[in-house]
This record gives sequence, C-alpha cells and structure tokens, in this order.
Amino acid sequence: MMSRETFDLVHTVLSTLAYLFVLLVGLAVLALLVVYLLDVTQTRQALRRNYPVVAHFRYVFEHLGTFLRQYFFAMDREEMPFNRAQRSWVYRAAKNVDTTQAFGSTRDIHQPGALIFVNCPFPTLGTDAAPVGTVTIGVGCRHPYAASSLFNISGMSYGALSKPAVQALSRGAKLAGCWLNTGEGGLSPWHMESGCDLVFQIGTAKYGVRDADGNLCDTRLREIAAHDQVRMFELKLSQGAKPGKGGILPGAKVSAEIAAIRGIAIGQDSISPNRHPDINSVDDLLDLIARIRRVTGKPVGFKCVLGAYGWLDTLFTAIQQRGIESAPDFITLDSADGGTGAAPTSLMDYMGLSIRESLPLLVDRLHRYNLKSRIKVIASGKLINPAEVAWALCMGADFAVSARGFMMALGCIQALQCNRNTCPTGITTHNARLQKGLDPDHKAERVRHYVHNLVHEVGVIAHSCGVREPRELQRYHCHQVMEGGRSRALDEMFPLPAATSEPVKMLI
Repeated sequence: MMSRETFDLVHTVLSTLAYLFVLLVGLAVLALLVVYLLDVTQTRQALRRNYPVVAHFRYVFEHLGTFLRQYFFAMDREEMPFNRAQRSWVYRAAKNVDTTQAFGSTRDIHQPGALIFVNCPFPTLGTDAAPVGTVTIGVGCRHPYAASSLFNISGMSYGALSKPAVQALSRGAKLAGCWLNTGEGGLSPWHMESGCDLVFQIGTAKYGVRDADGNLCDTRLREIAAHDQVRMFELKLSQGAKPGKGGILPGAKVSAEIAAIRGIAIGQDSISPNRHPDINSVDDLLDLIARIRRVTGKPVGFKCVLGAYGWLDTLFTAIQQRGIESAPDFITLDSADGGTGAAPTSLMDYMGLSIRESLPLLVDRLHRYNLKSRIKVIASGKLINPAEVAWALCMGADFAVSARGFMMALGCIQALQCNRNTCPTGITTHNARLQKGLDPDHKAERVRHYVHNLVHEVGVIAHSCGVREPRELQRYHCHQVMEGGRSRALDEMFPLPAATSEPVKMLI
C-alpha cells in the first residue's frame, strides 16, 4: 500500500500540474484574445480583420509550403532554382560517394530543349585519354596565368559569405588546384590563408581598391597585385540575377572587419552603384582594362550578362582598330538565371539572356572578329553538373565557374535565406552560433571532391564522344531536342561564322 508521505507527494505533484495546466490554458486564451483584438482593430490586412486569429494559419502554411514542397511533394526534376536531382548529384560528388544510378534515368530526354551528347562507336580508351590541357590567359601581360583548371569557384564575397565558408572554399580550391574568385567584396585574409590561386573581382563600388571618394586607386591595385596568388583581375559589369543593379550587402552583415576590407561604414547597408560610373562606353571599358593591366601586370577581363548585344560588335571593332593587345584577356559570361543573395524579383525573373542563348552568341562574334584565340571565355550560370559544363565546352567556353554549386558542396540546402543572416548551414550568415556547424577543413575536402568528380565525369562524356580530353569537345558532339522529339546538332543550330577580317597580330 502507498504510504501517507508518498500519497501526499503524488497529490502535491498532480495538483501543481493541474494548476500549471490551468495557467497555460488561461495564458493561451489570453494570448488568443489579444491577437483577436489586434486583428479586428487593425486596418492594414483585410484577411486578418475578417478572419481574426484563424488567418494567421494561412501565413504559417504559406511559409512552410516552400519547405514541404522541397522535401515531400516536388518531383526529382521539378523544383527551382535547382531540382532535387541536380542537388543530389552535387551532394554525392562532394561527399565522394557513389554517383551512379540504377534502373534508368528519370530525365525526360524527349522534352524540347533537352541536351543529348552523341557517343561515337569507338570511344577513347583510358590509355589514350589525355589530361586536361593548360590554357594561358593574358598572353602579352607581364604575369600571364597558365591555368589547367577546367572548373573553378565563381565570385562570392566575404561578407555575403561567412568566414568559415570562405576558409573552406579557399582551402578546397588549393586542394583541388582550381582558382577562387573573391567576389566584389575585396580581398580578405580568409581568401589568402591557403595560398590558392585567386581572381580579384572589381565591382561597381571598387571595394578593396578604392580611394576615400570611391574611385579606383592605383596604389591599392598595386598592393593587391603584389600578392603572387592573385592571378587575374575581373571587372564586374553585371551579374546573373540582377543585371543593371549593384551588389547588396545588408547592414547586419557589415562588421568592423568587413567595413575595413571594403572601405565602407560599419553597420550600414552596402549598395553598389548599378554600373561603373567611370565606364560610359566601350572605349572607357578598354581604357580601364588597359589601366588595370598596366598597373598590375596581370590578366584583366570583365564579367557580364548579355541582354542587348550590338555593343559587342562595337567593342570588337574598337579592339581591331586599337590593336589586339588592347583586348580583354577573358570574358566571364553569366546567365540570366544566375543567382545572388539578394536581388529584385523584377530583375531576377525577367532581365537578361540565359547562357543557352548568350554563350553561342558571344563565341560566334569572337570567331567573326578573329578574337577567340586572344580572349578566353569563362562560362557561368547554373553549370553545377557535368553535362552542363560539357555543353559549355562544346559551345566554345574555355573554362566553367560556379558559385551555387560550391555552396551546395559546403552543405547549402537551398533554404532561400541568403539575404536574412539566418542561413541554417552557416554559409551566408555572421551569426556565430550558426557558423559553428561549418567546419572549414571538412568542407574543404568536399570542395576538392566536387571539383575532381565533376571534371572526371566531364571527361567520361568527352571520352564517350571520342575525344581525348574535355576541351576537344565540339558543337557537333551535342544535340538539342526540338519540338516533335527529334534532335539537331548544335553545329547545325549555331554554325560558326566566317571571319570578317584577317587576324591581327599582338605586339608583345
């Protein structure tokens, strides 16, 4: 039998729990009453005024719907901006686990626009395969860059990315033997610490190489170029998700350290001009490229999204008139479906040409003006899987770069919170608690595996097409499915144009 003391104890506990339950119910009722009164008295939202309390469930479900669709309801190849099949391949490649698939593809190869590579009857044997060749960027510069890295890390700024994320990318780039673009936010110690090759990006605000008035500073350029691992300079004219608008860094991310690196005020939103104020024409662009190359001695190119493209004819004609040594050493071509942490929907959804259209357009014009051997082409914009990179090589790109692919290699789950300082994986947040989950050394290994596995599978495609290495891929190696289900070779859809003039020799 239960003793009197035990009975009293149980009775006390149950009474306390009963009081707590009544208190919680009372507080819940009081909270609902407060919400009800707030809803019926406010005038900003008709739904809340007409359906007090209940209307809030709509907002909760609307918020959760994004994640429910991502994990439970969307098919493998339905979701945007990257579907589950694309993300899963990156995750497996980065973890260096099996990327093979059983029982057949889930990809609809009959859908118009689908790409199909054409295998040859006698594929390249492993013993006949060649390593990826070296491409020299900036022939004629004091310090040209000989790069063999087929796949590289596109521009992502420290500030937009967290410290451990930049550390992981830097260390991973060193392990993988690829380059890392600093993004427009300047050169940080975390970019430098591994000794990897770097491309310094100069955005419209000239972060890191600006004077007190925000103008390009030759002294700062020389200081940056003095670092041997800074191999090239890239002028950013525009980027994928927001052509015609500058970079956006919320004030919550502008710490004292980031402000010092960029040369801006602490805690204030950092919004770059929507273009370079000192570039008003193709002549201004060529003049600025020549200035940076003269000061630094290193290859200089520019990054852009193509929309209007008549200016390319003006640019290339000006280069022929000035002399081929005046040409940019490379052009990084971004796609209208590129990404960024924060961009207006009107630009993200509707502005610019996709790389499917703009890459052949650019390469064709370079051939027409006899500039393709002089100006190297770097393709960017959702090229995160081997097939997309192989397509870019077929179309004439010399290199491919990716930003979001490497974010996924670091563990990005496409939570769509890059602009809120609440990234759950610690990649795009400066919240120390959230950054703890991102171990730079472990993630660096994932970066290395991602690069190596992607380049390996691009090689598998190339060998199946009968060439020795990926850069030997040509347009006729890839077909695109048309309406009706039949495919056409890319060289039929995009025949290379005849040159309009004799090649111009470079003065070295």
